[in-house]
This record gives sequence, structure tokens and C-alpha cells, in this order.
Amino acid sequence: MRVSDFDFDLPEDLIALRPARPRDAARLLVIGPEENALEDRSVRDLPSFLAPGDLLVFNDTNVIPARLFGTRTLGPASAKIEVMLHTRESASEWRTFHRPARKLAPGETIAFPGGLEATVGEKGEGGEAGLRFSASGPELDAAIASAGEMPLPPYIARKRAADDEDLADYQTLHAEEPGAVAAPTAGLHFTPALMAALEARGVATVRLTLHVGAGTFLPVTAEDTEAHRMHAERGEITEAEAAAINEARARGGRIVAVGTTSLRLLESAAEEAGIVHPFHGETDIFITPGYRFRAVDILMTNFHLPRSTLFMLVSALRSTDEMKRAYAHAVAEKYRFYSYGDACLIFGNPE
Repeated sequence: MRVSDFDFDLPEDLIALRPARPRDAARLLVIGPEENALEDRSVRDLPSFLAPGDLLVFNDTNVIPARLFGTRTLGPASAKIEVMLHTRESASEWRTFHRPARKLAPGETIAFPGGLEATVGEKGEGGEAGLRFSASGPELDAAIASAGEMPLPPYIARKRAADDEDLADYQTLHAEEPGAVAAPTAGLHFTPALMAALEARGVATVRLTLHVGAGTFLPVTAEDTEAHRMHAERGEITEAEAAAINEARARGGRIVAVGTTSLRLLESAAEEAGIVHPFHGETDIFITPGYRFRAVDILMTNFHLPRSTLFMLVSALRSTDEMKRAYAHAVAEKYRFYSYGDACLIFGNPE
């Protein structure tokens, strides 16, 4: 498929720079279940669209302060550099993106505040490289927490700097497992009051973990989807979590993924018949129109970038034309877009 098929116009002023307050006051565009059905509601209305026995699946990853600023040195030369962590490879090693990256060379040393240092290893494409840090394990985690900044998405960071409000705003209510460098943003809309309303409705919940990488923000540069390479992200579904998901489906409940990260991990762990198995490892699943969903019935997600892999994913859940019409409606109604923006509730196409 042509990547240009997933393009659409989005006014810059619709990109949200701060979240709604309170979080569940964000708007909710309900898409489906009938073809071309659209309904303008609020996130607080979510329980009314779900039924007793349905299961909400959250991603409990915790965003770490993954944006680091340091000084690179090779011999007598030195220069400032920005480093974005994206995938942990060992107790002391991370795959990272760098800016500027053109002159970065293997063997260089990067010094960060607080005495933390790293040596550049093998370079990859698009400004990617491996770093081996001078600290390891919990010591490295503490050093990153001290030296790093909250890694706001590029479309926000271009317009304002991260601040103390983001330390809370860019974490979900369910954040527990440190390791993400981007938030599972659909989860940002949930509050204790909304969770209580869902429980009262008889909707169950389960948590899994997918550590979102910085690759989620990389543009699709290929002209055809077949040529695009997804960056892998590490995730886990325990035996107990898989059992809860399978039991809910067996009782007739619908599986509702909160965010594309939850959906991608569920689909990575599901067999053809829809049974979800325990999972521990990396997934680089790339979902485009024509994909047959195995585990997920409904998706709650934010609005995504034009030509992005995530807009391709939601176009697989309905259709590209229908999602373009829904996004055009959202633009006309001035919904707020992207990480701090409003949400969609998308019902999968009936079999």
C-alpha cells in the first residue's frame, strides 16, 4: 500500500500542548459499531459504551526521563549532543537516537551531568547507535533519573520545553513498570472516578506491559508500507494476565485495548483462534489494512499523525476511508490531537 494513502490535513492549532483537566474531561469520538457511525461524547461516557463482562486492557509501563543532554568527545574535539534512549539491551547498554548524529563515531565518549558517561558502539540508521554506560543496573537507573528529562513527543517539544507539570501529566494512572520512553497515551485519560464508574458497570480490567520506544515517533519515510521497518519494543503478558483475558472472552466479554500499545502486544501474543498466550520478549508487529484481528474487539486510542503506522493500524480496525472521514469530522469539530489530546473509541468491524 502507498504511504500517501494515509495522509490527511491537520491544522497545527489542533495539536494539544497540555492535557484536559481533569483527565476524563477529554472528548471522545465514538466510531462504529455501525459503518460510518460517529458520536461526539466525553471520556466520562466510556462506561455507557461497554457492557458487564467486558475487559479493559491497560499498559502499565512507566515513562522514564529518557531525554539526556551531554557532551561528546573524540580526541581534542567536543560538542553538545542530545540523546534519546529507546531500547534497553542490558544492565548497562541502551539503543539510542542522537541529535546531531551525522558526525557521531564509534568509540566516542559522551559525558552527562552527575558524572555519568557512555561510550558509543555500533551505529545504525536514522541517528541510532548503541551506548554502553559507565553505570549499570539500579545505579544507571538512578543516574538517568537524575540527569534526564521527560521525553515529550517531538510535536510538543518543538513548541515548548518539558516542565514539572509533565512529570505527572505524562504518566498514566496505571504506570508501574519503568522502561518506556513514551507514554501509552490513551491511558492518560483515566482517573480514579472513571475507574470506579467502570467497576460499577461490571467492566473488568487487566494490565500488561509494553515499554514504548522512541521509534513510535519516527516518520515513515518509505513510499510503500512493505518497505517500512518497525522498531521492536519489549513487552510482557504473564500467565495470570493471559488467563484473565481468555476467561473474559470465553464468558462472552469483549476485549477493549486501551491504546495501540496494548493492542499490538495482545495481537502479538494471540493465536489465530484468538487465544492469548503468555509473552515475554520483543514485538515489531506492523498492522495495516487487511490484517485480521485475533484478540481485540474495541480500541480506545488518541488521534494519530498523518502517514503514521498508528493511523495505518486504526485504518485496519475499520477502513482507511472511514477513518479519514472520522478524522475529518474531528478536525471540523476541533478535537485536540496527539498525546495530550482527545480520544477515539473504535469498534472493530463485525465479522
